[in-house]
Amino acid sequence: MNRRNFIRSASILSTLTVLKPEIVFATNNNSTVRIGLVGCGNRAAGILGSMSENANIRVVALADLFEDKLEKGIAFANTLNQKRNYAPVGKNNTYSGHDAYLRLLENKDVDAVIIASPGYSHPQMLEDTVAAGKHVYCEKPMAIDADGCQQIIKTARNIGNRLSAFDGFQVKFATPYAEMGKRIKRGDIGDIVTVQLYYFSSGAPIIPHEGMSYDEMRIRNHYHFHEISGGCYLDQAIHMIDTCNWILDTTPIYAIGDGTKKGGPDFGNAWTNYQVIYKYPGEINVSVHSAKFGKVFGDVCARFIGTEGIAEAHYSGGVFINGTHKWDSGIVRSAAELTPESIAQGASSSSLDDADPNKGKAFIDSITTGKYLNQLESGCNSTLTAILGREAASKQEKVTWDELVYTPHRIDPNLDLKQFTGK
Repeated sequence: MNRRNFIRSASILSTLTVLKPEIVFATNNNSTVRIGLVGCGNRAAGILGSMSENANIRVVALADLFEDKLEKGIAFANTLNQKRNYAPVGKNNTYSGHDAYLRLLENKDVDAVIIASPGYSHPQMLEDTVAAGKHVYCEKPMAIDADGCQQIIKTARNIGNRLSAFDGFQVKFATPYAEMGKRIKRGDIGDIVTVQLYYFSSGAPIIPHEGMSYDEMRIRNHYHFHEISGGCYLDQAIHMIDTCNWILDTTPIYAIGDGTKKGGPDFGNAWTNYQVIYKYPGEINVSVHSAKFGKVFGDVCARFIGTEGIAEAHYSGGVFINGTHKWDSGIVRSAAELTPESIAQGASSSSLDDADPNKGKAFIDSITTGKYLNQLESGCNSTLTAILGREAASKQEKVTWDELVYTPHRIDPNLDLKQFTGK
């Protein structure tokens, strides 16, 4: 029996003796959710750091394809554990190599798994994590292609009410965005006519890769490779797309678009910029402009234009409504407006200060209370929306939602992962 089938068989047996969460987490001594981390990069550190500050977690296991990444992850996890007076991660609970995450899933001390590996790996990891009976938090994008999203949707529908399964879209958990969304949904800007979204980012650094195999070079530099990360549109514009789908409460009918690799380094194959127009139900046109290159980070914005007002939300630059029902979140619109006195009173130019904390706490609370939440299908719909735009741009032709969803579409990363052996 291979490791994946063993995990599935063990999960089936464990369901016969599973305890209710209110029993498992009934006392202070047992209220800690034990976390296993898959993928020990920068985003993993952000998730773990925020979650540890705002919820009662203990990191008990880590896995990564690469030994050096694993060692950095262990050091960071132990720092977090120490702050909470928990023991360091046990040496037998750290795994590297091509089957590292599967060995982590066999660990009975793990309650919940955070998946923060490159996007190509998410569909199978999610399926195996759910099969192992672990709660899961998976970073975006959910997948890099439509087939991967369909695999995750199937996984999501098999969960029932057994587990919590969260996606990595945290923007709508930010208090200013949540309030703006509530006001738009109740009609404060009237009927939405059109939406403008954009995400202008600096480029990703190139990780030195001398002496590496082609596969290792691509994985370590995954943002530069379409078949590993899905490209910048799925990495960054997808956040505003998720915000749009949440507020409009639907998915698009079709997309048209364009883009290029101009401005980027002579390395990799990922495009640097996209311009996409979607048609949503109700004759709503949505434009998305995404760029990731150069050394200067620009602006991120979602702007909803309605018959009675305009709602506007920036990562840094305010969240507000102008029009019949004027409103301001209190997020300053320029860092120049900040003074030591205003900062001391809680003023900020960032609208995302509590996004990660709120999302992480919601995940852990759902586990400890037994009020399980399953966000995977919603996350896949936002990912599919981004894939729809990316494919329309790359083909330079209109692509409909039905064409994307009902026509097989898979991107093969062509990786030989068995070359990566570990401990």
